[in-house]
Amino acid sequence: MARPAAALWGAVVFMPVGVNYGAFILLWLAFLVGGDWRERAQRVRHHPLWWPVVFYMAWTLLVLAFGKHYPQTPGNTLHGLRIAATVLAALALTRDETVWALRAFLAMAVAGLVLIGLHALIGFPPFPPFDALLELVGNKSISNALLLTIVATGAALLGFEALHGPHRWRAVIAFGVVAAVLAVISQTLPSRTSMLGFLLAMVLAGLHRWRRELRSFALALLLGGAVIGVAVWQSPTVQQRFEKGVQEIEAAQAGAVSEGSWVVRFYMYRDTALMMADRPIFGWGIGGWTEQWHLRGPKLLADYNMPHNDFLWMGSQAGVPGAFSLLLIMIVGLRQAWRRQDLTGRFAFAAMVVLTVGTSLNSALRDAQIGLSLLWVAMLYLRCVQEPGEPWRNVLTLSGRAPRLHRP
Repeated sequence: MARPAAALWGAVVFMPVGVNYGAFILLWLAFLVGGDWRERAQRVRHHPLWWPVVFYMAWTLLVLAFGKHYPQTPGNTLHGLRIAATVLAALALTRDETVWALRAFLAMAVAGLVLIGLHALIGFPPFPPFDALLELVGNKSISNALLLTIVATGAALLGFEALHGPHRWRAVIAFGVVAAVLAVISQTLPSRTSMLGFLLAMVLAGLHRWRRELRSFALALLLGGAVIGVAVWQSPTVQQRFEKGVQEIEAAQAGAVSEGSWVVRFYMYRDTALMMADRPIFGWGIGGWTEQWHLRGPKLLADYNMPHNDFLWMGSQAGVPGAFSLLLIMIVGLRQAWRRQDLTGRFAFAAMVVLTVGTSLNSALRDAQIGLSLLWVAMLYLRCVQEPGEPWRNVLTLSGRAPRLHRP
């Protein structure tokens, strides 16, 4: 039962958050009735992320037990535990289940790109399950842009590999997918976080590929970065959004208050850092950020309930150890992907970079609109790192059943 449940969650990541919660619950129910808890528990227990997740959960519950409580405490506690449950769910999958979940995700990503293209060309009435994919309508659209960014980085990596093989036509298809995604995240779902995530993921994935050939990497970075940078920067939308962001930061530094995206982040990051400085060990308690923000932040921005940076969110509520526990999950994930030097490792490394950028510049974990989908997909890529052979080939080919899990 877990395989179709995992595939279902992979297929609905672009849909509204309620559908993703349904898939999340269904997968855990499948685990409960599947009767293979011992095997799954052993698999999770042997994964390098096990102890970072345990530390994160233990510290969160410790602060919850002894810290101050607020009206927002129940909701923040559930979001914190949901983050850990999402990571553990991905790590508990077998190889076959992981492959099918990624197949479903990539199939829906391609279908989504086709849907966006048709909507741009011929237009059609609102389509509620995919509204956030067809136009910018809040954080779910940001989530979809980040998910497509993971697809674009993977396609680019496949394209570069295909250039060195006998089937160079595959590179044309791969780079076509990259171009389509870049058009989406710069035009249909304009997202500075996604654009920065793509550029950073490509640079670091290149370093992953050519870590022993730094001269080749520097040349590829210079040429590839110039081409991609010029191509993206030619978009008036991209120029306007980044120029507007710089203007917003300058205005915020001068004391201006507005609901501009980067103005909001300027005040949130500054004031949340001060919250951490005031209570660096145990923080203000789970759910305490909102009350402190109302006391410290500009009145115009009082309606926000998260600081658009999950490390600061944890740090303000659970102190420096809380922020470090969340950061440790990212670091260990990045390290595991970095250590695997093949294409499977690069896919996972790029996905983890995009996740880390989203977590640093948005609430990519705390906000379920983003976190239920983005964290799940990134962990699926990371789950493949523990598998022998080339699991990505099983994802991209439907012929034959994926090999069974290599048990730890």
